[in-house]
Amino acid sequence: MRSLPRWLLSVVLLSGPLLLRAEEPVRVFAAASLTNALNDVAGRWQDSDHPAPGLTYAASSTLARQIEAGAPADLFASADLAWMDYLEKRGKIASATRVNLLGNELVLIVPKGRRFPVEMKAGFDFAGAFKGKLCTGESGVVPVGIYAKQSLEALGWWAPLQGRIVGTDDVRTALAFVERGECPVGIVYATDAAISDKVEILDRFPAHTHKPIVYPFALVKNARPEARVLLDYLKTSPDATAVFSRHGFVLLKQ
Repeated sequence: MRSLPRWLLSVVLLSGPLLLRAEEPVRVFAAASLTNALNDVAGRWQDSDHPAPGLTYAASSTLARQIEAGAPADLFASADLAWMDYLEKRGKIASATRVNLLGNELVLIVPKGRRFPVEMKAGFDFAGAFKGKLCTGESGVVPVGIYAKQSLEALGWWAPLQGRIVGTDDVRTALAFVERGECPVGIVYATDAAISDKVEILDRFPAHTHKPIVYPFALVKNARPEARVLLDYLKTSPDATAVFSRHGFVLLKQ
């Protein structure tokens, strides 16, 4: 078998890393609550002859700190404005690409078949309405926990529950605790409750009790060009918007 000419071999060796880089997937860091919806959108994206994106899910706080530390990401989708602001102030995202894409609702959940009476208003003895722990995201850093604390404080329920609130790493972990019955009550997003057949929504928190739940998306600084194409797809594609709607997210006006 004839060997390649030396000049052609050099071209192949030099261009190899570039070809490998071009084939690398767009790296998406997204809030855990987006898992099911973005997985479905990624499938539609692939059906349109695009390579599968690399999807990493965790709490927005965890992902933001990883990006700040230099983790390889092209697109960041946060479950609140604060963690996107955090990265923008540190010059880690392309500010011009930032868009508030989705909204959500905050709900009170219980294991299936374990409902109890509750009134979503100040003055109701919520702490006395159930025994055991309440699970939600860590109230100091995880978006769902931050929203939960805002609502509990607005209703006057936070102080009576001190010592009974379990803060988790992300919203899906809180959901799992309630699914297993380890927590008789949880606070998650409506979209998370909707994916589980092991929990039911006890009630929804009034919107005025917490800041609006907004999911901003933005490209990370020096993102590869394909990431911009994916972000545009998420913003404008009827397929993508249909998936987000089906999963219960509110589509915000651009």
